[in-house]
Amino acid sequence: MNILLQEFDTPPFSKIKIEDYKPAVIEAIEIAKKEVNTITSNTSEPTFKNTIEELDNVGGQLERITSIFFNINSADTNAEIQKIAQEISPLITAYKNDMMLNEELFARVKSVYDKKDDLNLNAEEKMLLNTTFKSFTRNGANLSADKKEELRKIDAELSQLSLKFGENVLADTNAFEMLLTDEKDLEGLPEGIKNAAKITAQQKGQEGWLFTLQFPSYIPFLTYAKNRELRKKMAVAFGKRGFQQNENNNEEIVLKIVKLRHQRANLLGYKTHAHFILEDRMAKTPEKVMEFLNNLLEKSKPFAEKEFKELQEFAKKLDGTEELQKWDIPYYSEKLKQKLFNMYEEVLRPYFKLQDVINGVFKVANKLYDLNFKEVYDIDKYHSDVKTYEVTDNEGNFVSHLYADFYPREGKRNGAWMTSFKSQQIKNGKNERPQVSIVCNFTKPTDVRPSLLSFNEVVTLFHEFGHALQGMLANTTYKSLSGTSVTWDFVELPSQIFENWCYEKEALSLFAKHFQTSAPIPMAYIDSIKQSSNFQEGIQTLRQLSFSLLDMNWHAQENLNEITSVKELEKKAFSGTELYPDIKENCMSTAFSHIFQGGYSAGYYSYKWAEVLDADAFEYFKEEGIFNKEVATKFKENILSKGGTEEAMELYKKFRGREPKPEALLKRAGLIE
Repeated sequence: MNILLQEFDTPPFSKIKIEDYKPAVIEAIEIAKKEVNTITSNTSEPTFKNTIEELDNVGGQLERITSIFFNINSADTNAEIQKIAQEISPLITAYKNDMMLNEELFARVKSVYDKKDDLNLNAEEKMLLNTTFKSFTRNGANLSADKKEELRKIDAELSQLSLKFGENVLADTNAFEMLLTDEKDLEGLPEGIKNAAKITAQQKGQEGWLFTLQFPSYIPFLTYAKNRELRKKMAVAFGKRGFQQNENNNEEIVLKIVKLRHQRANLLGYKTHAHFILEDRMAKTPEKVMEFLNNLLEKSKPFAEKEFKELQEFAKKLDGTEELQKWDIPYYSEKLKQKLFNMYEEVLRPYFKLQDVINGVFKVANKLYDLNFKEVYDIDKYHSDVKTYEVTDNEGNFVSHLYADFYPREGKRNGAWMTSFKSQQIKNGKNERPQVSIVCNFTKPTDVRPSLLSFNEVVTLFHEFGHALQGMLANTTYKSLSGTSVTWDFVELPSQIFENWCYEKEALSLFAKHFQTSAPIPMAYIDSIKQSSNFQEGIQTLRQLSFSLLDMNWHAQENLNEITSVKELEKKAFSGTELYPDIKENCMSTAFSHIFQGGYSAGYYSYKWAEVLDADAFEYFKEEGIFNKEVATKFKENILSKGGTEEAMELYKKFRGREPKPEALLKRAGLIE
């Protein structure tokens, strides 16, 4: 029998065969349809319990199977899995459409919604009712039959285009390799990076040093390699992903996706895709987002231009470089940072052994939220690199399972993310605890050296763990409101606030120690980390704003049919944020997975929006002490455990006692003189 259709708690990865996925999805869809039918065929009057609550439980088995499958498709994919993804995505989309466009089901939901004021519901029940009703109206329940059919076609096509987009980016990422055989070309590169490149070459049966577009290889090369032409080669290759004249070209896919999203929004009565998306976010409208972005742009641009001019002068003085290009920024920024703060990024790396940083993350979580982590070896995993943990509270109560997957491989997309294999909910009186996963791409250990993280990678680990905390500490009744099921511009608060502990001596002293001598990180290094925390913040802010503006240019305008060139739209979007010359053979959009493969379309601004929240929230911690139990408990009880059970701003105010003030961000970033 198909293992995916049997009862299981943690996913039985080793017993799943690739050919199990499609039949399991097909069967689980049929089970879910029967569950819907049970609701619609109920002859009793629709109530919150027999309609809304029951609906929240529909498709539980399908959700578990697809969470396993699509997580594997991101973290450990191959051609066979990608083919299955293309086959099952339309089936899942069709099932979701069937449910959202089911007139009998919507009639029952609407019946309960119409009498909501007389039902005496608590806050979470009200939220579930509102979100359920809105999910129907925002997905076509009020459309005529022919328009419903049109919506189905659009959704089916979008699901496949998004998958294809991701496959193309991964294929182009894996296709590029730069083999160096002359040691002179490695000048400037730290020993650890050279060793890793040598091992990569050996694994591919080659002599020399092999560099790839995977982050642990690509980012250090751009940061440290003295050979400017080779830095250019790497940067141009990275920027060309999805933008080359090969079978992985994403230009047509980008244009199709944005036009279909726009069509879909129009069909549902919205002016643009951004209007549709933002109605359900804290920001509410594209106008509010643009006002927010332009306000930040106005404040940060003078700082960015000043920083860029200083960098240009520094580069010219250092080695005569006249005009800075994209491939120069990381290199000269690192050199300038060393000069200003007496801090060489690679000097820090020996103090951040991956295992020590993991232990440090756990210690910080324990001091703040009373969580304990024990590595366990009896939980099945999808790859030998994955670590598994049992998470308990100080009373020994089980909280969650945590999966952690840290190293790059060919079947894994770049970047870092948090996901889950099982949502928390209270079902049949039992608090079902979650199964949470964090996925990163850090340098693999070698025979002679453990995995040592750059400080940026330390921040990344804390960021993803912040997301994981919201998943692990979830404590809601309904799974659709649990954990990270919050508005998209609120979801980055737990992750971004957790980054702040990386810069604090009290936290760093818990885990930053030399991997060979166990000596604690010198105080001078901690001071340098602190002093440099807003180094080139103007440039960094402008970069983030450029991505947000590109996203809004794709999704907040009405004349999409006039757009024929991805590159031209991009140039226009970047015109107010450009610091260095454009590279004609590069394009950001064709590999912008956040908005064309992930869930950030019309939502990339969320990172900056959440920075306002996190700076304001962390200021509260700093006022009372970064490990203050009272503040941590308020954050845990009002933010981390509450999921989407109340409006985001209401939850924030319960934690902070007021709405956030943007001054905290501007002050932290050094954008207020």
